[in-house]
Amino acid sequence: MGQDSQFEKGHAAPPVSEPDEDAGQEADGRTLRRGWTTGACATAATAAACSALFGMGFPDPVTIRLPGGNDVDFALSQTGQGAHGASAGQEWAEAAVVKDAGDDPDVTHGAMIRSRVFRGAPGTGIVFAAGPGVGTVTREGLPVPVGEPAINPVPRRMMTEAATAMAERAGVAADLVIRIGIDHGEELARKTMNGRLGILGGLSVLGTTGIVIPYSCAAWIASIHRGIDVARAAGLDHVAASTGDVSERAVARHYDLPEIALLDMGDFAGGTLKYLRRHPVARLTIAGGVAKLSKLAQGRLDLHSKRHAVDYDWLSARMADLGADDDLIAAIRTANTANQAVAIAAAAGMPLGDTIADGARRTALDTLGPECGIAVDVLVVDRAGTIVGRAGR
Repeated sequence: MGQDSQFEKGHAAPPVSEPDEDAGQEADGRTLRRGWTTGACATAATAAACSALFGMGFPDPVTIRLPGGNDVDFALSQTGQGAHGASAGQEWAEAAVVKDAGDDPDVTHGAMIRSRVFRGAPGTGIVFAAGPGVGTVTREGLPVPVGEPAINPVPRRMMTEAATAMAERAGVAADLVIRIGIDHGEELARKTMNGRLGILGGLSVLGTTGIVIPYSCAAWIASIHRGIDVARAAGLDHVAASTGDVSERAVARHYDLPEIALLDMGDFAGGTLKYLRRHPVARLTIAGGVAKLSKLAQGRLDLHSKRHAVDYDWLSARMADLGADDDLIAAIRTANTANQAVAIAAAAGMPLGDTIADGARRTALDTLGPECGIAVDVLVVDRAGTIVGRAGR
């Protein structure tokens, strides 16, 4: 359940700097080791390849900076350099890093992440390309435009910053094509939801912090409980339970809540609500993405994608309740993602986001029970952190 959420075992050579600070714990007390996201591995490979392309050799280990500001080192597994034909414009250098996902189950754990960097035409800047094993986006509704390699925004920013820094060190312009590949990625992608989402030809390059944090269910739920205990002990009358980083930032900004009031609920709505039923606070805000809160609105307390998929028939039925016409109902039923469904509805003036929020609030109140006395409101947040639905206070 780490940042990448692409599952399966493998064997990985550990990076030079082990990402084991503040690791999670299994219920039996065993420490769970953190790992690196695919985006962090691709950034390390890119930094090393750029260094070699600019005549500075392959640094091994190679150091990169994570979005949180920490510098970490990665060992290189393979390197190569050459040119296609006699054209200097086709010079390239390649480096590869074996991904270590720590103790998190992840389909890319042990995979070889490659970055081949080419010199681009003057003034073109940095362009990303999909190498073997990395998918291409073919449908709307994802964070990357159609036709682009399935490399998410944060890994793109990390690689751009690393490549630009290497170019500045070498005194050259950062006009580059960065081609990311994942060995056996097309085969591994069959075990993910990429095909259904319209990402074809391989895996996605993911990660928002660069670090994969492994949690067992018991450990994560225990951490939620401890968060509630700490908030109560501090005398807080308002806590916010969020399904992820984007929704947590949105609710904290919306209500100007202190960090101590923020609960990392993740997929465990049931574990959060049932504990609050026994250990109440005056007010609870639930904040989450469209997909997860649509599941909560249907009465599901485990929001993990492996337990329940987004129910587009349910979303289209809610549009019918709102008075949508047949074409609009069909558009919702065939939407690529829940975020896209809400965007389609909003463009037509239909408050599908509010309907989802209202359903999620009803589920929360039913789970808490009338004797609990907790005031509940719900914020539905899209990928950009915009509140697209609300219910309650």
